[in-house]
Amino acid sequence: MIEDHWNRRRTARARALIAAFALGLTGLAWAGCGDDDGDTGTVQEQIEKGAEEAREGIEEGAEEAQQGLEEGGEQAREGLEKGKEEAQKGLEEGKESAQEGIEKGQEEVEKGIEETPRYP
Repeated sequence: MIEDHWNRRRTARARALIAAFALGLTGLAWAGCGDDDGDTGTVQEQIEKGAEEAREGIEEGAEEAQQGLEEGGEQAREGLEKGKEEAQKGLEEGKESAQEGIEKGQEEVEKGIEETPRYP
């Protein structure tokens, strides 16, 4: 269950990273479109701006992915700890139940011995 949750978070983070990269590439392509008035400085600036936006999107996606991995690791540790505690509780309850069963069985045996007729 924890592993499934981890995989879904990782997949979601990867999709966010891909989407950010796609947006950056779209920005690059869009920066190259438009009227060609011969002003190469403006076109160059637009390309650089699109590339910078793409880099920022990729960096943000990578940070989010890293954060997701860290959160997933913490959740896995918490899940393991919770599972360990529940297992310990179940073990203790099982011991108590077994002890009660032993005591009850012993009482029934003693009662049966007392009720058994004695022959001289």
